[in-house]
Amino acid sequence: MKSILDDGFQAYLTEGAAFVGEARIPMLMDLRNAQIPKDMIPFKAAMSATNFRQYVHFYMYDKEFSRVLTATRRYLPLLQKFDGVITPDCSMMIGQAPCLQQTNTYMNRTVGFYLQKHGIPVIPNIRWSDKSSFSYCFLGVPQGNMVAVSTHGCIRSRQEKAMFRIGLEAMLEHIHPSIVLVHGRMPDDVFAPFAGQIEFHRYPSQIERVHRKAG
Repeated sequence: MKSILDDGFQAYLTEGAAFVGEARIPMLMDLRNAQIPKDMIPFKAAMSATNFRQYVHFYMYDKEFSRVLTATRRYLPLLQKFDGVITPDCSMMIGQAPCLQQTNTYMNRTVGFYLQKHGIPVIPNIRWSDKSSFSYCFLGVPQGNMVAVSTHGCIRSRQEKAMFRIGLEAMLEHIHPSIVLVHGRMPDDVFAPFAGQIEFHRYPSQIERVHRKAG
């Protein structure tokens, strides 16, 4: 079975990229061709989609999109059909080894950079774990542009909400985004402190959409 390590982290993906920080994270290119998505669609539903006026996202279990990391060029024709792509949401968890978290940040930017080179509008997905990840999890993202985050599965407890709020504040300070897209719920005890500071656009998670249809 092919692994990410077979090809030196898929070296062809970062040809021409600049690398930043001690973690050597690839720098995304200019993001100004990305537009506020009309809607989002999960990667696992993209193959059967008929509506391409939306952005493909990867807010799902890593195993459901790992093939995009290991065989990225194979999925170019599919992803090029859509308005754009939100970079892969590779897991970053509290207690996870820092080297794995840095690798997941690396792959997030690497795939985004490669898609940009092939003309696909890209919106960076920003993921952190705890404060220890702040030294690298915001690297590789041009300042003052649109970014995306997901709260799905990340704000179930009071402690998780507090950490998400701290991470969101750190992201705003490091990246100074113009707009933040939010996949999932936006509870007041997380987002209220930022009201008026930044423009948010919310997109329901897939579970929310299913429940809405069932209701």
